[in-house]
Amino acid sequence: MHSSLVRIQNVFGFFTSVAFAVAAAIAISVILSPQSPSASLELKKVKVAKGRPHYYSTKREEYAHITFTLDADLTSLFNWNTKQIFLWVSASYPSPNNHPATPPSEAIIWDAIIPHDQAPSHPNTYTHPSPKNSKTKSKSKRSAQGKAYPEGTQAGIVRLESQKPKYQITDVTGKIAERGNATLTLHWNVQPWVGLLTWTNRETYGRWDWLKGGRTGPFEFPAIKGSETIKKEDLRTATGAEARRGSPA
Repeated sequence: MHSSLVRIQNVFGFFTSVAFAVAAAIAISVILSPQSPSASLELKKVKVAKGRPHYYSTKREEYAHITFTLDADLTSLFNWNTKQIFLWVSASYPSPNNHPATPPSEAIIWDAIIPHDQAPSHPNTYTHPSPKNSKTKSKSKRSAQGKAYPEGTQAGIVRLESQKPKYQITDVTGKIAERGNATLTLHWNVQPWVGLLTWTNRETYGRWDWLKGGRTGPFEFPAIKGSETIKKEDLRTATGAEARRGSPA
């Protein structure tokens, strides 16, 4: 006859086996959920200046400040197994030597966490813009303390109008002015409750359609002489985000 300890071990082993099987079924079932993300990414303004782009910079160098507009519909990425989406916008431009074998340089200028309705909030959580009428403004402000989306909005809708960057762009050479053929690109990383991480799909895989839009046309970083001076408050915003990003959780 089995002892009580053996019975408890058998019950616990059966429970873990069932839990693992259920989690695996949930993770695999995500393939059946259709995805059709779309986004419109537009460059608004590019400014180049020379100075100390970060609070920890030890020397003066050229840095770029990019303002953009983003209108994305990522609601189809949210399903029964989506916890949150890590979203970011990167700027890529050719390397200084322009050698074909050298990959282009890439830098992140903005990022945010797009959570599910039931996911916990985070300091980097994206907050959907509140309605402009005064009656719903106070209500949405109170609800925004615990939710990323005001009442009546859906998770996955991202609207940024003339968004300032969180991070300045610099180059290893210390020079970025008059660098051409640069582009802005939208990326994401879907983080599930259980299962594997999935990244930006540029091609169609089964019921997962490729991202429509999400990339700007080529542009050029202006010369310092003709560029506007970056405001101090814009630099403080970017360096503050850089400090929060580099600080331990």
